[in-house]
Amino acid sequence: MPPVPPAPFRPPLWWLSRGLRRPRLLCTQSALYGAPAPRRNREAKQKRLREKRAALEAGLTEQTEKKGNRALPWSWPAVCHGQFRSGPSSASTDVSAPLPPAYSPRYVEAAWYPWWVREGFFKPEYQERLPQATGETFSMCIPPPNVTGSLHIGHALTVAVQDALVRWHRMRGDRVLWVPGSDHAGIATQAVVEKQLWRERGVRRHELGREDFLREVWRWKEATLTSLLDLITELGVRIYLQTSGCELYREAVTDLVSTFQVESRPLQGRTELRLPGCLTSVSFGLLVSVAFPVDGEPDAEVVVGTTRPETLPGDVAVAVHPDDSRYTHLHGRQLRHPLTGQLLPLITDTAVQPQMGTGAVKVTPGHSPVDAEMGVRHGLSPLSVIAEDGTMTSLCGDWLQGLHRFVAREKIVCALRERGLFRGLQEHPMVLPICSRSGDVVEYLLKSQWFVRCQEMGDRAAKAVESGALELWPSFHQKSWQRWFAHIGDWCVSRQLWWGHQIPAYLVVGECVEGDEECWVVGQSEAEARERAAEQTGRPGAELTLERDPDVLDTWFSSALFPFSALGWPQQTADLARFYPLSLMETGSDLLMFWVGRMVMLGTQLTGQLPFSKVLLHSMVRDRQGRKMSKSLGNVLDPRDIINGVELQVLQAKLRDGNLDPGELAIAAAAQKKDFPHGIPECGTDALRFSLCSHGILGGDLHLCVSEVLSFRHFCNKIWNALRFILSALGDSFVPLPTEELSPSSPMDAWILSRLALTAQECERGFLTRELSHVTHALYHFWLHSLCDVYLEAVKPELSRAPCPPGPPQVLFSCADVGLRLLAPLMPFLAEELWQRLPPRLDGSPAPSICVAPYPSACSLEPWRQPELERCFSRVQEAVQVLRALRATYQLTKARPQVLLQSTNPGEQRLFQPFLEPLGTLSHCGAVGLLPPDAAAPSGWAQAPLGDTIQIYMELQGLVDPQSQLPRLAARRQKLQKQFDSLLARPSSEGVVARQQKLASLRLELSKLDQAACHLQQLLDGAPGVREL
Repeated sequence: MPPVPPAPFRPPLWWLSRGLRRPRLLCTQSALYGAPAPRRNREAKQKRLREKRAALEAGLTEQTEKKGNRALPWSWPAVCHGQFRSGPSSASTDVSAPLPPAYSPRYVEAAWYPWWVREGFFKPEYQERLPQATGETFSMCIPPPNVTGSLHIGHALTVAVQDALVRWHRMRGDRVLWVPGSDHAGIATQAVVEKQLWRERGVRRHELGREDFLREVWRWKEATLTSLLDLITELGVRIYLQTSGCELYREAVTDLVSTFQVESRPLQGRTELRLPGCLTSVSFGLLVSVAFPVDGEPDAEVVVGTTRPETLPGDVAVAVHPDDSRYTHLHGRQLRHPLTGQLLPLITDTAVQPQMGTGAVKVTPGHSPVDAEMGVRHGLSPLSVIAEDGTMTSLCGDWLQGLHRFVAREKIVCALRERGLFRGLQEHPMVLPICSRSGDVVEYLLKSQWFVRCQEMGDRAAKAVESGALELWPSFHQKSWQRWFAHIGDWCVSRQLWWGHQIPAYLVVGECVEGDEECWVVGQSEAEARERAAEQTGRPGAELTLERDPDVLDTWFSSALFPFSALGWPQQTADLARFYPLSLMETGSDLLMFWVGRMVMLGTQLTGQLPFSKVLLHSMVRDRQGRKMSKSLGNVLDPRDIINGVELQVLQAKLRDGNLDPGELAIAAAAQKKDFPHGIPECGTDALRFSLCSHGILGGDLHLCVSEVLSFRHFCNKIWNALRFILSALGDSFVPLPTEELSPSSPMDAWILSRLALTAQECERGFLTRELSHVTHALYHFWLHSLCDVYLEAVKPELSRAPCPPGPPQVLFSCADVGLRLLAPLMPFLAEELWQRLPPRLDGSPAPSICVAPYPSACSLEPWRQPELERCFSRVQEAVQVLRALRATYQLTKARPQVLLQSTNPGEQRLFQPFLEPLGTLSHCGAVGLLPPDAAAPSGWAQAPLGDTIQIYMELQGLVDPQSQLPRLAARRQKLQKQFDSLLARPSSEGVVARQQKLASLRLELSKLDQAACHLQQLLDGAPGVREL
């Protein structure tokens, strides 16, 4: 997967050395951390804001009148007042205006990326000058997507994981280089361009010629590569743009097509398929039985079954198992070919399965990989009876020559019937190889190919993992690695294409070596090859005629060189010395052998060292039903559609523009309409990245659904509103204290700082172990459940007091500053937008961007950790949940009832003492007091237990109407009782565990309703309240 699509082949193995320039620092600042801009006059700022809003309203009204309201039912307004940004200019990153009232991905993600690039934050030289610079290097290369420009959600997963790791290392102060690339995708690209030429100009590539065709491919590549890079940058990813040792040999063997281009379609029986070039449908899944007469015995025959009768002319033997007693008497005999009458040997081979069919198989080495291996074992010469264009060759005779292979199939079956050698036709399950590019049935043909001997390189790769020099994570992939390299064969690197790196091998026409073998030479250029040919033949080079092999190298061969060739190899460049070997290789688990294994083989062979020491493999992305994403299923997700949102009509139009046949199109369109009836909502880049990184690599395949991404979009909005509240609470005159001087003034302040320190610890552990799901979980829990749901609500009464105590604002600032820096590697746009609006600290020069600000370390925040305080407050949170449940039971919506806590354990009662005010605030209750352990329970108050030692009492007198509440509770109880009785009457054998859990839950709910009804009845009967006691 080279960094750019291939030009005509350069010297062996170093054509990728060009195209990447040495990094240069392009920073527009006079110093690394410039001085903060002076504070602007607030009145002038508000005036500019009012003028901007007025202009926006006028423009928005005009736009709406022209286009009409096209918003989707689920969507938010695409643009809100004050949410336009003019573009990638210096003004577009101005954060002097107040935050808009609602989070908008389009607003947040509009301008930061060009600014990051312009300021040079991603250059390794810039990172070397950071105050937190570690002097360490982190280098990685992106698994290059196909230059066809069609990125899917799997590519988004790869770049989201890699970019998060890269940003974290950059914020730590490491010198980071992330090398990009694009796969020239030989088969896919050539197929696409050929179809385009035929559709638009009615021209085949052979009519154009190789040079003109390659010019067309280059033109197409330039257009699609631009689209590809645009999408990668839309994901917030910033990547830094800028034959020795391998023995090739050539011999005639069967060319096996990569499984990435072949779909193995299982057939249960007779199946009719419409294939390219066939006027009528072709039947598959049928077993034809053919008799091979035994020579010299008129009544003896061997019956062979085949699903491919068109290959009968290529049969060179019949094979049976040596231990099959049915054919022991025929060992060494000869059989008559049913079509030609030629004599064929009956051979014995242990690869034959005697229990399958008649136990006898025909041997066709020219058109079967298995038969080719058997032919080598027995010295059988292969016959090629099907040509590259799918027609029968002259070896079949005049009666078949030139016929399409499937037309010849019918003619051969008719000939067998006429000769009395047809023995039956029956349905037979089989696996049919279908080309994923053309939709045609794959035919195995005999070709002369170039191979790479892999045994020695494979042994080194296996030992690298076994010794621990190469670490695979998750570790369960080690078994697959060792198994693959234990059985590795020679690697076919020839591809019969025009688009790709042409093999640098030249045939010396008319010359032979070692008998009758053709004379081949390899050179970095034709001139070098001619010199070698002259040395080998002893003749002057000018007298020799050289013909270059028209084949190109396998894409995986090119991509295996990527980690070092992109850094300048074979030249000993400064980049190669600084950044090679790479620190990490992160890619999909499906590429472990196809790409990672081959990079390791060629890297160790050509550079003498492993290309990387660690490999991180992520899972495959599937839809929410666990299905593989496929165009024919209509479940393929384009990352741009999730980021920007798309209407159902546009999704359906994309399907129609594809290559699906009418039947597949109908199925895909129906599935798409079911999954996305209103289209896909706008979720934004940050939400998509966070969602993709939230899945653990050890959890199997990743099941992604749009609703999950949308929930993280809501999470972004939660963070947005939290910062609006915090900025409002800080005010214009706020000056943050240095971190080391911050001291919590209340138990709640201490608790949230402890939670923040714990979050930093979890994030650091997650990045170090590369378990990004741990990072996302820690951040989600802190921002949503600790900061927004608890601390911000608990601190509101303190912030409303006059004068406001100085402690909470300082704590709020620290939570925002540290929390956003923790979030930045995963949500870079949102974190930058909000962090830029925080007032700068006075201790030292502030970082110009959050992407180069120091990442919070667990060690620096350790003084804030108070695990015992967190344990105590967890009991307070349990009490909050109990009180909220009581309020819901009695439908107390606006009332703020008094609360009493009573514990038989004095130490536990003291635990609640510091948190009584936050307990009342968070539970939406009034004053909270402590009842002595020996005091009587207040009569007429709602009561609920908290564990075995605590009772919670909530005032009801004067706050509820028993006469209206009792009938409601009775109706609710009757409904639950019916559910309980129905579940109890079911057979106990049906879902025992789930049934018992449901019964226990219903019993608890019924008990709570009975207790609530009892309390209400006491109120109705005039029982005295606690105020009278």
